[in-house]
Amino acid sequence: MEALLTARLNDYSPLMVSPERVVLTDEADWIARAQRSDAGAFERLYRMHVDRVYGLCLRMTGNASEAEDCVQEAFIQAWNKLDLFRGDSAFSTWLHRIAVNAVLGRMRKSKRERDRMHAAMEQAPAPLSTGDSGDMRDLSEAVNRLPEGARHVFVLYAVYGYSHEETGAMLDIAPGTSKAQLHRARRLLAQQLTEQGYEA
Repeated sequence: MEALLTARLNDYSPLMVSPERVVLTDEADWIARAQRSDAGAFERLYRMHVDRVYGLCLRMTGNASEAEDCVQEAFIQAWNKLDLFRGDSAFSTWLHRIAVNAVLGRMRKSKRERDRMHAAMEQAPAPLSTGDSGDMRDLSEAVNRLPEGARHVFVLYAVYGYSHEETGAMLDIAPGTSKAQLHRARRLLAQQLTEQGYEA
């Protein structure tokens, strides 16, 4: 995926220059260099943040292929909008907002297909857990089965630790709606896990 992203980034900007061989330890230095069209610095930022951005996209979409596409789109958007980053929030928070927008945009475009997938998932029996990490897989599958709004709030608030205000801003909903969706997500997760034989 990194090679594909690099190729796509090169398609988007002919202004990138080769990175200098300088060791920087401060993320702010890498950001400043990337804002001056330093592709190597941006690649460094990509490597620093790609795992968490991918995790966010995967949890929001529930689909590895969709998550990879969203990550690629998010980093292309980040490169294109890098001059807009002013440091008012952490760079990771800024990236997560872009990733959330990439996920939501992609989901809006494929709503009918997604609805068909959810209908099929609801009719199909859940596979039996056979691995050592069965509990985590069961929880992950339960999160994937949450309604979209509840799942997005649960991921941003409970998994990534954003406040209801931050979550609401990312999803374009009121903080009160975020709280209601979190309550709904927790109730549905407890119900699902109880049905699978876990203690409530």
